Amino acid sequence: MEMTKCLNEWNAVVEALGEGIQTLLIRKYRTSAPRFLLYPTKSYALNDDFLGAFKAEYHDFVSERKLPEMQGDMAAVRYLAEVVDVIERPSNRLGRFSDYHIWSPEHVRSYLDRRGYVWILRVFRLREPVFTGRTRGMVYANTLKPVDIDGAEPVIGDDEFSSILEELRG
Repeated sequence: MEMTKCLNEWNAVVEALGEGIQTLLIRKYRTSAPRFLLYPTKSYALNDDFLGAFKAEYHDFVSERKLPEMQGDMAAVRYLAEVVDVIERPSNRLGRFSDYHIWSPEHVRSYLDRRGYVWILRVFRLREPVFTGRTRGMVYANTLKPVDIDGAEPVIGDDEFSSILEELRG
């Protein structure tokens, strides 16, 4: 099966999702897309103070992964995400999700207004990276060529993911 729908996301966050360090996204809005490719972006890394958006313990991780792997102007797409659940919370009640993302609390607070949506994601590693561009789009876009998602493997095993999901929903 092939897919082109992708979500634009900071490369460091894409890699945190792909390494199982992060299992959710916090957004100002819900999503109706059940699954999408994670398209790594780099514009945030061009700001001098971009590390302030991340917890201090992840600064080295983020610094090493701030830019996506590129071939010319084509980025490496490595992961597929499936939206398992979306939880709506007041923005001042998102602290309990802190262990499941790499952003600083200050960044989360500055990003959100009064409400936030926690997208719980099951992330899958593609069999091999695909270098492709994307169409324009602020949040979602489409890759310029279809990406084969057959054989994608979950980055977190079933039992561990079930345990994480239970804790996040609790």
